[in-house]
Amino acid sequence: MTDCSLCDDGCQDARLLALISDDLLWLWEQVAAMADRRGDPAMTVGTITVKAPAAPEERAAALGFVPGRPLIAGQSRRVSLAELTTAVRRHGPVLTPGAVAAHAVGRQLAVRTRRRDDRHEFEQRLAALGDAWAASSRSPVAAVWEAALTGLHRAGWVARLYATEDADGMLRRALAVLDGLPETGTRLDRRVLASNIARNPHALDDGEPLAALVLALLSAAGITSFAQRSRVAWDAVGVDCDDLTGGLIAVGIHPVGWQLPAGTAVTLPPRELASCRWPPGPITRACAFVTENPSVASAAADLATTGVPVRLLCTSGTPSAVEIAAIARLADTGWQIAIRADFDAAGIAHVAAVLGAAPSSRLWRMGASDYEQSLGAGGTVPLAQVGDTPWEPALGKAMREHGLAAFEEALLPDLLADLRLGEPP
Repeated sequence: MTDCSLCDDGCQDARLLALISDDLLWLWEQVAAMADRRGDPAMTVGTITVKAPAAPEERAAALGFVPGRPLIAGQSRRVSLAELTTAVRRHGPVLTPGAVAAHAVGRQLAVRTRRRDDRHEFEQRLAALGDAWAASSRSPVAAVWEAALTGLHRAGWVARLYATEDADGMLRRALAVLDGLPETGTRLDRRVLASNIARNPHALDDGEPLAALVLALLSAAGITSFAQRSRVAWDAVGVDCDDLTGGLIAVGIHPVGWQLPAGTAVTLPPRELASCRWPPGPITRACAFVTENPSVASAAADLATTGVPVRLLCTSGTPSAVEIAAIARLADTGWQIAIRADFDAAGIAHVAAVLGAAPSSRLWRMGASDYEQSLGAGGTVPLAQVGDTPWEPALGKAMREHGLAAFEEALLPDLLADLRLGEPP
């Protein structure tokens, strides 16, 4: 542990004032610059070539430090760092040229190189810790640990860990969580898992560093996706978040037994969605619309208060497996489902997921022409890689060509017109 904030304590018991005068600053600035390039904060070994300044008093001040005949303006001369070390140690028993230079310029030397070396050592330690874990773990992540580590690098997580005070401990706890995930076919409450591993039932709550790292590891291993909501990602590995938050926003369509005033918007939590019974579908061609964004649900609720018989469910983003299953059961009871989402990678994926569970569903303004219309309203957000759109291949092609996302709000007037009509065009 060093006490000096500028050098590695080479200045102890040294008389620095005579060495860091204004007339000698040119010499120490050149020593400091070379120290940064070499990554050597001491500068006691090898040679350095210095260039003499124009001012004669500055060149004269270097006598005794730069050997040979007096320098002339602009002259370059090679100086032995061992000899320069001997010269400066007349002013301090452990003084080094690098220590003098650091005090002269007022900063630590070779910081970038030292940080690079520290970072390299940290990354090697991280990899070794993971290698040791993967050798004995039965986690699916262990089987692809090297690829997962590469994924963490790409996602910026290694840099985040490097900035963490106890990175090793954080990674060990995250790997322990992976080992504690439920076996295939079984489920485990997230807070129970957190308590088992971290002795803190809130350690895996959304926003907690440990939870974020575990989800990053699962995504980097290809088991989940970085684009997924945390609830969906946990659900994919058998971990249940609390079943009272989240769920579907419902306007005009509710489980059997529910009595609500007309036009009421209510959230159906996962606990209810897991087992609720839906009323039978209407005899008319009216649809149950499924949307992604709460802004559409809010506008639909406003429309319902005017007496329009709106029937709409909102997933508030990517739907969980429980939500998709509930929508599929709604189709099974005779309802015609009309599904849509944002024109982005996540929206396309979750429309495909609903179609997979409820193949009789209709698409609600989710074609290539609808996408083009949405772009005309101002789509400027770059689009991540988008999956196939088998219901209309031209849509996926158009999205890839434009490379821009478009959102439901751009079509809101048309969507409200469809809700008034009771079915998509």
